[in-house]
Amino acid sequence: MAVEQYRQYIQQLLTEKVQRTAHNLRKSQVEKELIFDVQRDRYQLVHVGWTDRERRNYGCVLHLDIKDGNIWIHHDGTEEGIADSLVALGVPKQDIVLAFIPPSMRKYSDFAVG
Repeated sequence: MAVEQYRQYIQQLLTEKVQRTAHNLRKSQVEKELIFDVQRDRYQLVHVGWTDRERRNYGCVLHLDIKDGNIWIHHDGTEEGIADSLVALGVPKQDIVLAFIPPSMRKYSDFAVG
C-alpha cells in the first residue's frame, strides 16, 4: 500500500477516536489534541488540561510514525488497539511495527519486526 493511504488511515482513526470520546471529557477541562506532522509522518493523540478536581491531565494516548513504508506504533493507550483497526482497513500486518514491544520479542508477533 502507498504511504499516502497509510497517512489517511491514521488520520481517520485518530480523528474518529476523538469524536467518539469527546462527550466523556466535556465535564472536565481536558482536551484531546490531534497532532499530524505529515512532512515527517508523525501522528499523536494527546490529552491536555485539568480535571474537575483540579488535577493536571497530560499524556499521550496514541503515537504512530510512518518509517520506510511501515506504520510504527510507539504507544497505544487504547483498549481496542489501533493495530487491529489498521488491519481491518486493509493494512497488512507485515507493514505494522509494534514499536512498544522489545525488538527481540517482535518476531513472536504476527506483525513486522521493524
